[in-house]
Formats: sequence, C-alpha cells, structure tokens
Amino acid sequence: MRALYVVAVGSVASGVFEWIEAAAAAWFAFPIERLPPLAIPEGAYDASRGQCRSVEIMNALKRAAPADTARILGATEADLAIPMLSFLFGQAQLAGPVAVVSLCRLRQEFYGLPPDDELLRQRLVKETLHELGHTFGLTHCPDPKCAMSLATHIGLVDAKLERFCARCGSQLARRLARSHGETL
Repeated sequence: MRALYVVAVGSVASGVFEWIEAAAAAWFAFPIERLPPLAIPEGAYDASRGQCRSVEIMNALKRAAPADTARILGATEADLAIPMLSFLFGQAQLAGPVAVVSLCRLRQEFYGLPPDDELLRQRLVKETLHELGHTFGLTHCPDPKCAMSLATHIGLVDAKLERFCARCGSQLARRLARSHGETL
C-alpha cells in the first residue's frame, strides 16, 4: 500500500512530526511514514532575500520520495518564498504528490512574542491540512474557517479551524477514494 511520507528538511524538532502525523492520520487514508531528515538543498538559499526557494525544497522532496509514495510532506524551519511572493507558510503541487510547510512564520517568536507551543501546533495542523489538501486538488476555499482558505498573514491562519469545511471535506473524500491509482 502506498504511504504518506513526512520528512524534516534541515533541522526540525521531532515533536513537531507528532502533530503533523496526527493531523494527516485524521484526514488522509494512507499509512504515514517518517523519512530520515534531508539537508536544505544546495542553491535553495537566496541570500538577497534571506529566505529559501520553496521550489528547490519541493524538488529535493520529489527526488527523495520512495517508490510507494502517495504524498510526501516536508517540514522546515526555513523561511520560504517564491519570486512573486514575499513569504509562504507552505507550498504544494496542485493535484501532485509534493508539499512543504514552514514553521518559521508560524512561530510566535517570529513576531517578537514569547514561544507558544499550543498555538504553534494549531497553526502547523492548519497548514499541514491546507498543503496536503492542495495535493489532492483542493483549491482555496471562500470559508475563512476552512483549512483550505487562503492565508496571506498569520491572523488568517489563526482564524481557520483545524478541519475542512463540509464542501472541501466532501471533495477530499471523493479524491481520496480515486487516488489509489495515482503514481508519483
């Protein structure tokens, strides 16, 4: 049976993966396996921006994916960006197998505030569901409470719930049912 793989990209606390794995197990019908950590790829760091190019990380994830991969989700502490956006909480291939989430801007410390592990867990779960939802073809949802709603700042992440709305949840269930024939 194909699996949903999770992997650290760079140094990431292992406890974070318990949150990711629990969220993924609740919504996605695949065995969840953890891969050994990957280094941040050569050439991913953009010194002019002080950020990593998310596409380079996603390419490394795709190369590291085992043959039985249904989906692969990387988690990183790196601050992510693409040329047309100043930052990303995460990125995914729409209806493709690869996604990445960044903890950098999900942490209260990024905003000059004291650490808050429970708030970090909530934010990470929401972004995990969001990016994995994209891998199953879900697009941004107009319901601001849905995990699939677009979040362009941390307040919008906080406004979400740790779940999909009824419409997105139904779409996801249908796509999961069809997904067993996909290949990487």
